[in-house]
Amino acid sequence: MSETPQDPAPDPEREALTARLTQAEAAAARKHFNEAVGVCRDILEAKPDCAAAMAVLGAIEAHRGRLGEAARLLERAVALDPTQAAWFGNLSGIYRILYRLDDALAVAREAVRLAPSLPRNHVNLAKVHVDRGERDEAVASFLAALMRDTDNAEGHLGIGQILLAEGNFRPGWVEYAWRNKLEQARGMLPRMVTPEWNGMALPKDRVLLVGDQGYGDSLQFARYIPQVAKLVGEVVVGCSPELAPLLRPIPGVASVHSRWDDIPRHVAHALFSSLPGILGTEFSTIPRQGAYIHPDPAAVAAWQARLLPRPTPSHKRVGLVWAGRPTHPNDSRRSLRLEMLAPLTSVPDVQWVSLQKPLPARDAEAFAALGLTDHAPALADFGATAALIATLDLVISIDSAVAHLAGAMGKPVWVITPIPADWRWLHDRADSPWYPTLRLFRQPRPGAWAPVLDTVRAALLAFARVPVPA
Repeated sequence: MSETPQDPAPDPEREALTARLTQAEAAAARKHFNEAVGVCRDILEAKPDCAAAMAVLGAIEAHRGRLGEAARLLERAVALDPTQAAWFGNLSGIYRILYRLDDALAVAREAVRLAPSLPRNHVNLAKVHVDRGERDEAVASFLAALMRDTDNAEGHLGIGQILLAEGNFRPGWVEYAWRNKLEQARGMLPRMVTPEWNGMALPKDRVLLVGDQGYGDSLQFARYIPQVAKLVGEVVVGCSPELAPLLRPIPGVASVHSRWDDIPRHVAHALFSSLPGILGTEFSTIPRQGAYIHPDPAAVAAWQARLLPRPTPSHKRVGLVWAGRPTHPNDSRRSLRLEMLAPLTSVPDVQWVSLQKPLPARDAEAFAALGLTDHAPALADFGATAALIATLDLVISIDSAVAHLAGAMGKPVWVITPIPADWRWLHDRADSPWYPTLRLFRQPRPGAWAPVLDTVRAALLAFARVPVPA
């Protein structure tokens, strides 16, 4: 007669460890990082080879921007326990930011091997392929994610951005619409009480256009406002107060509102970033009406009086933007340290004007050494920034809202882009169909800023020699 199997004896030490790890993971999920770090360090003091505690610490260090330490912790964790797909996935994201793309590919593939049923692992692998310029492989991995979750917003958006960057606009806009279903997009806009406008003519009705996403997106797609105004009875705009002075004068705008309670009754709404898709924009039909953003002439005159006179009539005034919003998901790749631009500032016959807002604390020393003036306190909104740009001969910027603003004003603007670039700059071209006066300077490979800055300096030397128009 066989014996009845007995349940394993309780292991109080293991149960206590599990409870502490659960506490650390829950604290990290709530972004109570100090609490989570304290718990993990207590665990590691008692059990130095606890891979799970190392993995939690690694994720927190990555969130804090300490990528080298984050990689070290996660590398140690996966060496101790190579069965956790999520740890390999987290490590792939860190390697991507560090431009260790071969390593990122290897660990992303391992995450897929360990847990092929999880869409997240296929999305992570697709992002590595995007960084490596392997677009076909990236699409295949995004599709693999969608095969496991047809409503995976990252998978849809990833495909959409690839299509748009290739100029394949019709299917691209369909997939791009999934941007509003991303986890980080939730709560960014209030609940809409009207249906989304589909592009139909509503000659007797009012339609609300909403500035969504970043400032640059709103500035880029504001070009569609006159087109919408021809189809509907009245256009009202809801946007941030920083953009209101520039959007209010656009033909077709009846009123601009920065408080949701002030928006008048309307029958339908559309997000600015949805307008290209709603209006059926193809690569060949991008509105190219020239300048469509115009600053207040009185504000321009005020800046002319405020700026230092040109040292000589031949000096060029060049605006400079080198850092973007730190919370932007791609900011670590697109932003520069001011000291990296020192070779540009040595170009003769150039008067530099900082358009940077705010001035990053890390750049204060270089800013003073270059003798720049901090105009940020006077740049209360984009109307003030546009007025300052109007006094310049050229703007040099990273991929930022100011670059879009200068392009929308028809000002010469040079944009320094990372690899991979944002979808709107397409592939392998120095011009932009969105802005006729914009010139692109691309990294030759991910993370390589020095070669592209050398190219910008050479172009600036030539630009500086061109006589200033009388």
